[in-house]
Amino acid sequence: MASLDVRAELDCSICLSIYRDPVTLRCGHNFCRACIRQSLDSQYGSYSCPECRKPFLERPDLQKNITLCKIVERYLATPNLLPDQHGPEILCTICVDSPVPAVRFCLLCEACLCDTHLRSHPTSTDHILCDLTQSPGDSKCSIHNKSLEYYCTEHAAPICASCCQDRKHWGHQAEKLNKAAERKKQKLKCILQSLITRRAETEQRVQSLQEHKRKTQEKSQRMSAQIRALKMQLNDLENKVCQEAKTASLCSDNVISQLEIKKDELLSRQFHIEELCNMTDPLTVLQEPDIGDLGDNEGGHNEDRERHDGGQVDIAGILHTLQEQLSDLITGGSPGTYIPAPADLLLDINSASNYLRISDDGKNVSWSDIEFSYLVTPVRFRCEPQVMSQQKIFTGRDCWEVNVRRSQSWRIGMCYPSIARGGELSRIGDNDKSWCLIKTRDQYSVAHGSIELLLSSKLSSNRVRIYLDYEAGQISFYDLCHPVRHLHTFTATFTEPLHAVLCVWEGCLQISGQ
Repeated sequence: MASLDVRAELDCSICLSIYRDPVTLRCGHNFCRACIRQSLDSQYGSYSCPECRKPFLERPDLQKNITLCKIVERYLATPNLLPDQHGPEILCTICVDSPVPAVRFCLLCEACLCDTHLRSHPTSTDHILCDLTQSPGDSKCSIHNKSLEYYCTEHAAPICASCCQDRKHWGHQAEKLNKAAERKKQKLKCILQSLITRRAETEQRVQSLQEHKRKTQEKSQRMSAQIRALKMQLNDLENKVCQEAKTASLCSDNVISQLEIKKDELLSRQFHIEELCNMTDPLTVLQEPDIGDLGDNEGGHNEDRERHDGGQVDIAGILHTLQEQLSDLITGGSPGTYIPAPADLLLDINSASNYLRISDDGKNVSWSDIEFSYLVTPVRFRCEPQVMSQQKIFTGRDCWEVNVRRSQSWRIGMCYPSIARGGELSRIGDNDKSWCLIKTRDQYSVAHGSIELLLSSKLSSNRVRIYLDYEAGQISFYDLCHPVRHLHTFTATFTEPLHAVLCVWEGCLQISGQ
């Protein structure tokens, strides 16, 4: 009796079976993890305990009940305490003298069969065998009390032979239960194969993201080390500049002192020569020794100046080296970092607006005042002067470049293939399916989802690079001046492949690739 009382305490109040992976709510009640999860999922934001109805402000955390888990494990490990989970044992109907446990049930004979009588039982399609877990009563028609032998495809329900003649099922396609079950099994196998494929693809995506995460962390550590090295070089440069300034100041003070003395000497000699020039006695003038022009002293002064200038630090050279290293860090060009070459993209004339002219090589797009009569296609832009690339990018890293020299009004970027082809929201940047860089006369900006952000600076070159890292969810724009200058980076979680897209209102844009 005590064991029965313990057994009653080990039942989940939701599934009424012994606990499987029991968890506890804050109110103290226990449930199977899968049962309580399904119950909470069906409560739609207003959560409560299924047993005591205690409300929770937010979805409660599920804490594993370790003690109860051990009790269940120990109980299940004791055979004499286990209840009969399948109810009373079902015996063979034919074995009357010495009953033997049955293994199958024949719907036509309405008999339970043991292994021996199952081997000798007729194998025709009329004799439909089912598992003993199914109640024999469930295998009969609730209307005619006959065995369910057929399956109505119109109502998706098993029926008996009399049901086939009823008006309810008259003219409907019916097939044998075994055949219908096999057909459904084949359908389930296809679904199972699809699930296995999708699971493998998901695992591959997880592994790809984990690899990308690892590489990103390594890149971050490598860049941090380079930044620390640059800081040390900048500190050394600062110390050298300060020391040079101090040395230059001391040298300048010394030279200034010497020049002040020389200036006084020259002034004294100047006055003496002026007196000689004003004398009227020629004998006195001739008796005065020659003074000279002091040209040798200038040479000494130049030598001092050259000696002073020769000790300067090559600040310009150091700054140039630092600038190159900083440019490498910004553009991702540090050693060991992979930068893809520009992709060789081609423009898809089937998507081009009727006011755009596409070159024969698929590299140039230009605005035209004349409307072309292009063939109507589902992918053609009808309102905005836009065109997409033929290629789509759905994994990895890629980049492409555009020469914008011959146009003063344009938009360039990337978009999903599901972008609208007509209407107010079809322009790139004005919807959540596109990301772009914009030029309107002398003003530059970036846009996504109808949100436009002005850029503080203009392009210094005529070429723009668009860099895509699909797994990282980044689209970046660069000005290909020297050094390369980063303009803006969009961050998103991409759900579709991406196409390059160009929009031009005047002039011409040219895609440059390999």
